[in-house]
Amino acid sequence: MPTLHQWDYLMAIGTIFSLLDAYNIGANDVANSWATSVSSRSVTLRQAMLGAAVFEFLGAVTVGARVASTIKNGIIPGSAFEGNAGVQLLAFTCAIVASASWLMFCSWAGFPVSTTYSIISAVAGVGVAVAGADAVQWGWNDGKGLGAIFAGLGMAPAIAAGFGAVLYTIVKVTVLMRKDAVRWAIFTGPFFFFLAAAVSTMSIIYKGAPTLNLSAKSPTTTALAIVLTALVVTILAYLFWVPYVYSKVIKKDYTLKWYHFFMGPLLWKRRAPEDAEIRNSSIPDYRVIQDDAGNISLEATKSAPHSESGDSDEVNSESKTEAGTPKFGTHDLPKEPKKPSILERQIEALDRHPLQEGDWYSPRNLRIIFRYRAVPFIIKTLTYGTSYDIHAAQSGEAGTVEGDRMRAVYAAAKQYPNEVEHSYSFVQVLTACTASFAHGANDISNAVGPWAVIYQAWHTGVVQGKNSVVPVWILAVAAVALVLGLATYGYNIIRVLGNKITYHSPSRGSSMELAAAITVILASQYGLPVSTTMCITGATVGVGLCQGNLKAVNWKAVGWIFLGWVLTIPIVGTLSGCLMGIILNAPRFGA
Repeated sequence: MPTLHQWDYLMAIGTIFSLLDAYNIGANDVANSWATSVSSRSVTLRQAMLGAAVFEFLGAVTVGARVASTIKNGIIPGSAFEGNAGVQLLAFTCAIVASASWLMFCSWAGFPVSTTYSIISAVAGVGVAVAGADAVQWGWNDGKGLGAIFAGLGMAPAIAAGFGAVLYTIVKVTVLMRKDAVRWAIFTGPFFFFLAAAVSTMSIIYKGAPTLNLSAKSPTTTALAIVLTALVVTILAYLFWVPYVYSKVIKKDYTLKWYHFFMGPLLWKRRAPEDAEIRNSSIPDYRVIQDDAGNISLEATKSAPHSESGDSDEVNSESKTEAGTPKFGTHDLPKEPKKPSILERQIEALDRHPLQEGDWYSPRNLRIIFRYRAVPFIIKTLTYGTSYDIHAAQSGEAGTVEGDRMRAVYAAAKQYPNEVEHSYSFVQVLTACTASFAHGANDISNAVGPWAVIYQAWHTGVVQGKNSVVPVWILAVAAVALVLGLATYGYNIIRVLGNKITYHSPSRGSSMELAAAITVILASQYGLPVSTTMCITGATVGVGLCQGNLKAVNWKAVGWIFLGWVLTIPIVGTLSGCLMGIILNAPRFGA
């Protein structure tokens, strides 16, 4: 059948808001996936942006779903459109407009919400408008109905919290509470690599590679693939990772570079410099520290040599200053001269190049304005999301109510030597990159699914059935929009997660990410309705409670996040339903 050119404007609107939806999936969903790694200081904000750009894009384009569900999760039947492709085109346009608009508001307001719940609620809303309330699956419906969605609001975070608490307790008992915690962290590290590799492999098999049909393999084949992959990673960890970290942490070899990692076993024979014991360690400081002005800063600095004991008084977060104020791992280090910021360098450039006499629009002045004012402003605007001080925003300003609340949260958490925490930062990077790849392959369907329906209905003039083909170019364009969303606006979501909920460190963060991944995998196997956003938030709370103190969790932040989840379903459903109903039943001339 011919293309529905009379509805070209609907196709254009649907395309614009599908891209906006993909942008906000990056700004909201991807951001909360990387928030734990950034908050733990295992990666910087810019490194997280780069990692997400690579793995989200690769996941979406290489193994992303080439066939997307048209009637999202079976909420409404395809028969509701009665063979009218124009009505289906309008319905999914209204759905994506409502979903993208709500996600844009949530990204602006700092609400980490579920993008999956948003589009499902939008489709349910247009379903009511098209075929009435009876056409919508309100019950459980094998884990795909609205009843199951409501249940997931409590199930997902609760299950993830349980897994997070168990995993972090194992880490504490086997490593952190040991007298020689540093050596225990290094030599048990390959076990956690095994666990992370197994979970990551399951994540790709069951959730992150729709086009490869890996989940259709026999249980024996799947189990062998998971175990063998994890064993290979474990062997590589013993051969390369253990000697590298041992040289860096135990030998304190400050001359070690990243490329020495590939020397593997040869590093055992490498001698550290003679002054290695008296020089500052090259291990980043993962602790919360306090500057002379009393402001909490989470920026990584270089740590002084520490005791290898996990019970060292030096790293106890409850140590006091003479005035009785909690001190968060402060230490005496020679202060390096502060480098001028980008803004300061721009101001200096402006001072060196003032406008010349004469009209501002003279060629010489225009050149100065463009080179030293317009270009720096554009660059600063475009890179604002990658240079935002996430850690300072999470900690709050000293002397404010928020700052005092976060100070109490951090004081309730035990802090461990940086040498111990450093070992877990590698595991956390592995889990974060794998989760990003799986997310790009699977969850981008929240944007490309409706967009594919809109495109195919417009292009073919035929009502799309249960599934709709997704062209590769749609996946690629949506992936680019997703990456741009994280890079330019993801900071607004990251700042309300991580250290805003509870104190983070690599050992805690790796437990959180593994717990969230395990929950998502199990849920996908048993048809339970969960969201990655809810899983990582629940795992964060579960690990925070392992401190044995309710004050270790910022319950106000948790409450606001939960409120965003609850509001998503009725608001998006009502918005999309009303929009569809008004347009579908609007008066017409000559009618």
